[in-house]
Amino acid sequence: VYAKAPGAVAAPTAGLHFTLKLLTELEAAGVDRAFVTLQVGMGTFKPVTAEELSQHVMHNEAYTIDAVAAATLNRAKREGRRVIAVGTTSARVLESQPADQPFEAKSSQTSIFIYPPHEWNDVSAMVTNFHLPRSTLIAMLAALIGLEEQRRVYAEAIAQKYRFFSYGDAMFVE
Repeated sequence: VYAKAPGAVAAPTAGLHFTLKLLTELEAAGVDRAFVTLQVGMGTFKPVTAEELSQHVMHNEAYTIDAVAAATLNRAKREGRRVIAVGTTSARVLESQPADQPFEAKSSQTSIFIYPPHEWNDVSAMVTNFHLPRSTLIAMLAALIGLEEQRRVYAEAIAQKYRFFSYGDAMFVE
């Protein structure tokens, strides 16, 4: 369905839940989509070992926003529509952009580490997998939904025997 650009060391797995049929149904329902690219590096899998989240050094990754994606995202912002990131990789790309400026087509690098109390610029919701403890990915989820809600969601996922990690189940959170 996507992930055609070479360079990443891992697949952006949240998007694996999106079949062509589902994408077609979303489009028919009026949902616009924009594709961005983040070249996932080995640092994505590095656990957080710092005593404080603010002391964790995030790895640098290349990303690209093309002109079509920038136009789609700017239209959504102009119209007051939600921007829903599919996966933490997309969220990192989108949140790397200056909050007070429109999206622009560009290729750049980001080392953004999103953790509480991050002030979200453009992402209002996310589809993501269930992540490992002490990971930058679970810290990002806590920044979006809050630590208590994260604990509640994970307790329910365990009780319901959801599948965790990269190829497991996904959740929609806002």
